[in-house]
Amino acid sequence: MPNNTTPCYFPSRASSISNDGLVVIRGAGDIATGIALRLYNAGFSIIMTEIERPTMIRCSVSLGQCVYQGAHQVEGISASKARDLSHAVELIEQGHIPVLQDQDLQQVSRLQPRYVIDAILAKRNINFHRDLAPITIALGPGFSGGSDCDAVIETNRGHHLGRVIYQGSTQDNTGVPGNIAGFSHQRVIRAPCAGQMRSHTQIGALVEQGELIAHVGETSVYAPLSGMVRGLLNNDIEVSKDFKIGDIDPRGAEADFTTVSDKARAIAGSVLEAMLHLQHRRAFKA
Repeated sequence: MPNNTTPCYFPSRASSISNDGLVVIRGAGDIATGIALRLYNAGFSIIMTEIERPTMIRCSVSLGQCVYQGAHQVEGISASKARDLSHAVELIEQGHIPVLQDQDLQQVSRLQPRYVIDAILAKRNINFHRDLAPITIALGPGFSGGSDCDAVIETNRGHHLGRVIYQGSTQDNTGVPGNIAGFSHQRVIRAPCAGQMRSHTQIGALVEQGELIAHVGETSVYAPLSGMVRGLLNNDIEVSKDFKIGDIDPRGAEADFTTVSDKARAIAGSVLEAMLHLQHRRAFKA
């Protein structure tokens, strides 16, 4: 259980939030959201950060959707867009998870969190390092445990999904989407050209193969197979050719687009394990 005895640094006023229980999660997509929910339910205070226009496609289960809507809820836990650090702290004290547009963690570093987690899944390290916090954890390819961060979590589906690595790296990026009902690459919708994305359906809709899904610029995008639209990029985002703009779940009506995925839950449990292990190890050494 987090220690709540050390007051969290804040530039304008005292706060009941503790440094020891404060977790900053970089990214607020579906995997990051699974982590946030697990840690929130375990009693930690959470701040998530995002870019100016997030490009998650599983918007229904991504707390980062509050950047566009002001507020968003996943599995009964609410997130709100934070105007600044002061507002973020107020939101935490109100029981919400704040999402702050702070891509490089320049603002949240002033809060001196004990834990920082890189969950943007960029498949490479983008300015993430161990000096960001006493305990740093990263997800997937591009990081080395014990070097770039204190621990890295395996994100590739299979036997090692969720493995916590304290020394060394995860498996290389395969570039192959997870297999669902025998479909892998086929279920992913990619932009046929560069342009502005505009959808003609919504997440949760059941579509038939060949049905119009969206436009990128003036080019039509059709469903690659029949099933449920499980992911779809927000409208009016400029994308490059081959950018992932959505995905179809071939299970159709049996698919669940409203709750955190099995993969996100597995990774979230591993993050919590790594946090507690590293904290215990540090306390023992002290």
